[in-house]
Amino acid sequence: MKINVWNTILQLSKERGVEPSIIINAIEESLRVASSTYFSHSEKINIFFRPEKGELRVCAAKRVVEKPKDLASEISLEEAKKIKPAVTVGENIEIDLPADTLGRISAQAAKQVIFQKVRDAEQEKVYVQFAPRVGEIVTGTVRRVENGNIILELNNTDAFFPAREKLPNEDFIRGDTVKALITQVQKTTKGAQVFVSRSHPRFLAKLLELEIPEIANGNIEIKDLVRQAGERAKVAVLSKEKDIDAVGACIGVKGNRILSISKELQGEKIDVIEWSPHPLIYAKAALSPARIERILLTNKQDKIMQAIVPKDQLSLAIGKKGINVKLASRLVGWKIEIKPE
Repeated sequence: MKINVWNTILQLSKERGVEPSIIINAIEESLRVASSTYFSHSEKINIFFRPEKGELRVCAAKRVVEKPKDLASEISLEEAKKIKPAVTVGENIEIDLPADTLGRISAQAAKQVIFQKVRDAEQEKVYVQFAPRVGEIVTGTVRRVENGNIILELNNTDAFFPAREKLPNEDFIRGDTVKALITQVQKTTKGAQVFVSRSHPRFLAKLLELEIPEIANGNIEIKDLVRQAGERAKVAVLSKEKDIDAVGACIGVKGNRILSISKELQGEKIDVIEWSPHPLIYAKAALSPARIERILLTNKQDKIMQAIVPKDQLSLAIGKKGINVKLASRLVGWKIEIKPE
């Protein structure tokens, strides 16, 4: 049967970014499934599909016998003569799918490929493209907003930006440019799905890496990072070089580096402190910007310590809704109790 689908395959390949061979294999598979309704005895179906030459043939080979026992591989002499009058017992005969049936199922197969097989290949391509990029910051455009959740367009791919992953009071409309972190890429029944976030701690870590060359080149290491997204974050850093002030380098001249990151995070306050292996020293720094008089270990087994602070520093040490001491406790890994001097 002569067909003219090669140009369609090439066009589809270019539009979808899928190799022509994938489309051809998918069409062949669909033809095999569709033709099984005509060849209803589990015959072995042979497909000869050369779209570049416009050739398509679907047939099943059977052996001619007097009384067939296996209808999947045998055909009676009487039936075989209707196809090939000169045939004799013992010969193999090829039974072609009728042209009208072939035309109908080939069109059906092509449609199935466009809506399913090519889509599968596209989704696999999405997974291969984005799975290695988990943990990277990307910039996308808001395509639409659904119940607070956002669909971002990333290089012709839709990414899911859940409402819970936004910063508090953050609002986007269609066409807005959004910078976010790829948190995961999942294979679902609907295909590959890319998820992004702006509230994830790793988003702040990557922003610090992008803004501060000393972190990017490894001279400064981020040892710990905790966040209450949109409100406050605490970052513990350690210098790998004696002549580099880790905290000063992160804050920048007149605070320009950290202010730039804070602006991206809707004004989120970022405390940068020096990491220490000693819990007492570390905790004292973690309660920044409050001034701490001294730290006492009250229960080493349960990891509880007490911070003694001047009265005028009490509210600063605790923070709004207790956020400062909560983040400090998470950063150090100890429960910190605040007591006035």
